[in-house]
Amino acid sequence: MERPLDGCLSDEDSARRVSGKTWVDVAHGPESRTSRRRLRRLGVMIAATLVTVASPALAAAAGVEAQPPPPVAPAPAPASASDMAAPFDDEAPAQYDPWQGLNRRIFAFNMGLDRLVLGPVTHAYIRVAPLPIRRRIGAVVYNLGEPRTALNDAVQGHGRRAATSASRFVVNSTIGLLGLFDVGADFGLAAHSADFGQTLGRYGTRPGPYLYVPLVGPLDLRDGFGRIVDLLTDPVSLLAGGMTTTFGATRTGVSQLDRRANGDGAIRALDDATDPYVTTRSAYTQNRAFMVQSASGKAATLPDFDATPAKP
Repeated sequence: MERPLDGCLSDEDSARRVSGKTWVDVAHGPESRTSRRRLRRLGVMIAATLVTVASPALAAAAGVEAQPPPPVAPAPAPASASDMAAPFDDEAPAQYDPWQGLNRRIFAFNMGLDRLVLGPVTHAYIRVAPLPIRRRIGAVVYNLGEPRTALNDAVQGHGRRAATSASRFVVNSTIGLLGLFDVGADFGLAAHSADFGQTLGRYGTRPGPYLYVPLVGPLDLRDGFGRIVDLLTDPVSLLAGGMTTTFGATRTGVSQLDRRANGDGAIRALDDATDPYVTTRSAYTQNRAFMVQSASGKAATLPDFDATPAKP
């Protein structure tokens, strides 16, 4: 899931004043610590509710319990298979791409479709909607994903992160006007992302072969399965009736448009790459390895990729 854009509140101070104070004033005042504690306690309750609501679907789709076992380190590969072990190692990710020929053809198809359809639609959207409006739209899209993040945080065993995401959802959906403004950040509730592919990696599931999926883009086998589980167990989608409803279809379309707009710079940069396919594969593999490392508590330093949006 994409992170929101930086500085989402910097240009709306006049719209956020209450009793002569901005939300930033409130967040940094003497009562801020108590407010954060109360918000996190509320978040714990909401995160527990999310797990209760979504755990039956999660167990049915993924074959795992709502409360997962302690993390198990991946078993070392035998010496005779050492040449196959590296592609599955999140510590030093390599690109295990046994279906490269097919993947390259699908990549070429997707890029052609992007040039003919998706790119022109995105560029029209960028021209029509000024950056402040696109940031607000991106913030709403991100806010709708917070319950799914909280659910995965809880399954990963990160209770504090789950409480933070749940609290952000409540605060931004109410005070932040359905997520238009990231008020939660002003209260010290930092944004982050979590998904089920990351959750599987947290408990030792290896990435598997690299895939390039038509109309979807880069994935690996683990994250492809995780994407399906996320769709089936998303709390907002379950409560709203799924993707077949008007809300679900609108949310999906707007999310994809926002994602493509955020990644426009990276996609244009591929025109200058020696091998755009390899560049895309490398960026995806490293980014997903970083996600798993962050969920596992392992330090990692990776460059920022243009396709990753900034925080709103």
